[in-house]
Amino acid sequence: MRRRTGVRASLSALFVLGTLAATGTGLSSAAAAPAPDAPASAEAPAQALVDAVERDLGLSEHQAQERLRQEATAARVAPKAEKAAGTAFGGSWFDARTGKLVVGVTSREKAEAVRSAGATARIVEHSAEELDAAKERLDARAERKAAPSGVSSWHVDPRSNSVVVNLVEGTERDAAVRAFLDDAREAGPVTVRESAGEAPRTFAAGVVGGDPYYTGNARCSIGFAVHGGFVTAGHCGRTGDSVRGWDGSQMGQFRGSSFPGNDYAFVSTGHGWWTVPVVLGWGKTPDVLVRGSAEAPVGASICRSGSTTQWHCGQVLAKNETVNYSQGAVHQMTKTSVCAEPGDSGGSFISGDQAQGVTSGGWGNCSGGGETWFQPVNEILSVYGLTLHTA
Repeated sequence: MRRRTGVRASLSALFVLGTLAATGTGLSSAAAAPAPDAPASAEAPAQALVDAVERDLGLSEHQAQERLRQEATAARVAPKAEKAAGTAFGGSWFDARTGKLVVGVTSREKAEAVRSAGATARIVEHSAEELDAAKERLDARAERKAAPSGVSSWHVDPRSNSVVVNLVEGTERDAAVRAFLDDAREAGPVTVRESAGEAPRTFAAGVVGGDPYYTGNARCSIGFAVHGGFVTAGHCGRTGDSVRGWDGSQMGQFRGSSFPGNDYAFVSTGHGWWTVPVVLGWGKTPDVLVRGSAEAPVGASICRSGSTTQWHCGQVLAKNETVNYSQGAVHQMTKTSVCAEPGDSGGSFISGDQAQGVTSGGWGNCSGGGETWFQPVNEILSVYGLTLHTA
């Protein structure tokens, strides 16, 4: 990225976050994406990250330290436990009460293998494959006929061993919503929850000052540096759109973008901008070095950085969720309890030092709370053949 003057310049050289001013060179060639199950860092959690989790999750310092260590262990155990479960795998999640990864299995014979891999086993009725198929049938229904606005989203929930349909509060009696729920129940096991205070929306914004990137008259946030540029949200720009940096200078161009259906994009950069493996902490926590992209389990803590609301933390609530935006459904999203606001779109979601995804949208705000979705970063790297810039 370009240099700034004074203290701001020294901070800018570290930006690489959603809403950061992180950047990349357009000279590097793209390479194969890293394995999604790369091991999480074994290093002790940084004190600043402990402080952020302590603040946003209401934990003591000791509890925050212990939880971050437990979550890192769960992330390492998850791929081994899933392999041990085989076709009996019913999904997995992090249980904050026990500090262990829990794996659902449909076969008692496989439960011992899962325990040997280091996880807790729970017998469930439906396999993850069965639940994914039920969700895909519901996705197909929504492709044929758009879901009503009272339906916020739907996802496979390993803890309830069902497909959860989330409704906007007060809409369950709407005729269109009831018809959608009838179809959902025909697709497979369904749990209905009124979990959204309002309909989901994307978080792009008009041009304002700060540390953003701009495309047209919209402001969004950088997600993660990759070799050759950065990844961000697809609704922030179309393929071919030019991108300007925080100072208004030419920064790069959208080389790929997908929205709706997906919500991800790749921006190639040049013009004196370069990449660094950092997520901006905005003075609330020191900037975080990115060391990989091992996926955090449901229930794990997670933090987000963006150009509007800066640094906030919460928990992973659900994976593989279909979000019903007004522009169309977006698939394979991860839902969190982290707040966000317009302008945070595209920004970084990170768990420990592991990149998780780019901010898409949500409901609520950082004053009253809400929920936010992100597009998983490993999918973006795979689609565009990119390599994450890591420390």
